[in-house]
Amino acid sequence: MIRQLAFDLPSAEAMTRDHFFVAPSNAVALQTVEHWHDWPGRKLLLVGPEGAGKTHLAHIWAALADAVILPADQLAATDIAGLSGRSVVVEDADRIAGAEAQLFHLHNLVTTTGALLMTARTPPRDWGLTLPDLKSRMQATAIAQLDGPDDALLSAVLVKLFADRQVAVPANLIPFLVSRMSRSIGAARALVAALDARALAEARPITRALAAEILGNA
Repeated sequence: MIRQLAFDLPSAEAMTRDHFFVAPSNAVALQTVEHWHDWPGRKLLLVGPEGAGKTHLAHIWAALADAVILPADQLAATDIAGLSGRSVVVEDADRIAGAEAQLFHLHNLVTTTGALLMTARTPPRDWGLTLPDLKSRMQATAIAQLDGPDDALLSAVLVKLFADRQVAVPANLIPFLVSRMSRSIGAARALVAALDARALAEARPITRALAAEILGNA
């Protein structure tokens, strides 16, 4: 039985441990997050493509560590000193341009009094950092890698997306889609939305034939 899940889905979706589908592409990252007291230097960077589950894991850890979650593009307007004693998640740390000094000060404060989890699509060497002290600290941060979704994960995501829309689909549709779609969670969202919209517009059930039409026009 496939467990319910949510990977970087809209905020209305539950992002708890119980809703996280464990697959080979994310199992090591999940284990690392759950053993956060063992992080070297009290910090960790989750790296993976869009939709791989970074935000979901960040929410799981935030619940474990009672952490504050901050998007990187909000750091410039954040009272860093006010986070003393707290653990913090910085989402999309690879988009830190313009707030390197704030991330540097946050890193030094939080890793002394709490713990720091960051998410990014790429490792720090690719962020274009210009502040030497921040660059050295980021490059010294342990990385947990999330791979792109495998067949099991894509299948589970599709099942969840259809269930969220209360749409029943034939059992043979899921493997049909997985074998032909672009291999990303974002593509799964777009495909389910397109299938649902076409089915509603044409008063048709969602079948392999309809899916073939949608995929053929992609």
